Amino acid sequence: MSKLRITLGCWNYDRTRALADGRIQPEGIDLNYINMPVEETFFRMLRYREFEAAEMSLSSYTVSLFSKDKPFIAIPVFPSRFFRHSSIYINAASGIREPRDLVGKRVGNPEYQMTAPAWIRGILADEYGVPVTSVTYFTGGEEEPGRPEKIKLDLPPAIRVQRIGEHQTLSAMLADGRIDALYSARTPSTYDGGKVRRLFENYVDVEKDYFRRTKMFPIMHTVVIRREVYEQHPWVAQSLHKAFCAAQQETYRDLEETAALKTMLPWAMAHVQEARREMGDDFWAYGFEKNRDTLATFLRYSFEQGLSKQLLKPEQLFAPETLESFKI
Repeated sequence: MSKLRITLGCWNYDRTRALADGRIQPEGIDLNYINMPVEETFFRMLRYREFEAAEMSLSSYTVSLFSKDKPFIAIPVFPSRFFRHSSIYINAASGIREPRDLVGKRVGNPEYQMTAPAWIRGILADEYGVPVTSVTYFTGGEEEPGRPEKIKLDLPPAIRVQRIGEHQTLSAMLADGRIDALYSARTPSTYDGGKVRRLFENYVDVEKDYFRRTKMFPIMHTVVIRREVYEQHPWVAQSLHKAFCAAQQETYRDLEETAALKTMLPWAMAHVQEARREMGDDFWAYGFEKNRDTLATFLRYSFEQGLSKQLLKPEQLFAPETLESFKI
């Protein structure tokens, strides 16, 4: 009996490598794994829906749920998670010394709806008293001119977003002071630790403190299935979910290996032990229940920042079959 051919767009992560090289096969699926940087995957999936399934920005997916056709449905798998205090860059001459100094400033976001800036804006509002409406946002290419928002936005008037010039880049504008700060998933090429530096240079300590207080490891990406594929073959959601979880468990086992290091980090074991000490054994949790609070926080941020037209519940994000599993 032939298997269903599914093309998956996803980057090359340790936690998905067993899917990419075929060591783990989703049940009933002939998986064609296309390895691409996240920006390419998101662009092609959001604009042209080229793949049956894909890694997807959590923010972009959430915004897509308010479109008429709701083109995707997600499974509770999170290939990218990232503490984003390290992703706030400032011009040293801007007068920004602490988070509150961002109020009234000009801040670059490659795209307003990107997940990383959405988390940053939410954390700054919750933790440091920097309201989303207190900043003017400038959007466009970080390193290349002409980057558009992948999803058309309809934001409240109180949120001020401006496009930069067609030949400008946010990285250069940050260096020459035309913007005061940048919230971005990628480190700008102009970052030098001097003229352009991080707001939190001690970001590891700041992020550990954030996790200790909130128990949140911010989710950046999920995995989506084209809705018509899911509606025709609803079993695909569980098959993919189980396969992603199996690949992740293999990576956990690799991190425990002491006979030979499987990652090119000399003190990998010490880092793994520290992560477990700070965050528990399942520090990169998949599944719904373990991530409910983190998802609810992000959905609140999306609503407060004008991206979501109503406050969604975490359950509304995922295929219902993936919210629970059978027990023996």
